Amino acid sequence: MKLTIVEYPDKRLKEKSKTIERFDKELHQLLDDMYETMISSNGIGLAAIQVGHAKRVLLLNIPDENDEQSIESLIEMINPVITQKSGVTTYQEGCLSVPSFYEDVDRHESITVNYQDRDGNTKSIEADGLLSIAIQHEIDHLQGILFIDKLSYSRRKKFEKEYKRMQKEKKCSKS
Repeated sequence: MKLTIVEYPDKRLKEKSKTIERFDKELHQLLDDMYETMISSNGIGLAAIQVGHAKRVLLLNIPDENDEQSIESLIEMINPVITQKSGVTTYQEGCLSVPSFYEDVDRHESITVNYQDRDGNTKSIEADGLLSIAIQHEIDHLQGILFIDKLSYSRRKKFEKEYKRMQKEKKCSKS
């Protein structure tokens, strides 16, 4: 079932997500619904808080060289923790919760993450490139941090002004 994506400036996006302790049907349904929501919204990552669930759950599905997202490349991370990080890279990020806005953000170039899968099994992944960036972006959501929170003061002010204008235009076009 497609879920509703929580959009900025909704205060729920600032909430810290809770650790998952029960790996049950309810969790599996949330993961399945999140996948449907992410794919139908043209996203490559989605944290549970973005659909109104303050749980340490996220999904990633990085497109392949043909720009396709197969279910086989889906990564479901429950209770993720970054254990190693190195290097710095800058990438122009966007977010399903901050639609139509993109900005350069500095992230670690490569990371190692420990997490659990949908059945509670412990896993580890080493990531670099877009996967590393997407994991860090989604883990930030679990901490109540949006990519726009990482902008400099002046870029953040510019964003606020632009975003308010875009929201106003959206309302006008609906009326």
